[in-house]
Amino acid sequence: MSGEMNILYRARAQAKGGRHGEAQSDDGRLAVTLSVPKALGGDDGPGTNPEQLFAAGYAACFLGALQHVARSRKTQLPAGTTVHAEVGIGPRPDGSGFGLEVTIRVDAPGLERAALEALIAAAEIVCPYAHATRGNIQSRFLAA
Repeated sequence: MSGEMNILYRARAQAKGGRHGEAQSDDGRLAVTLSVPKALGGDDGPGTNPEQLFAAGYAACFLGALQHVARSRKTQLPAGTTVHAEVGIGPRPDGSGFGLEVTIRVDAPGLERAALEALIAAAEIVCPYAHATRGNIQSRFLAA
């Protein structure tokens, strides 16, 4: 790819207090309290965490990519199509820090499995989250 990307939108957010703090978008539409899960040594407080936020964003983005691909192929996704994202976090094998893994599972009731798998493969190319993480984290894309 040559040249600079034509940016259509920029999201801005800030966090204070790290994993025990809060985060919010600059426009105030997103404001969350952050808590650390017990599995990561925290108190499992009432707040969310970066992995849940990443999973929600990835799921929504991947569904948008799936819808885009389906439209371009003149395919109708079932109304109940759902993308489930699971984000795992743990120490990297080299011991130098932490890493992520992602599993994306698409449930499209009534859509033939082969057709869904083809849409998922194409959406993985289109989705900016999948593009950004490709080769950086273990990712799985599955048809439910």
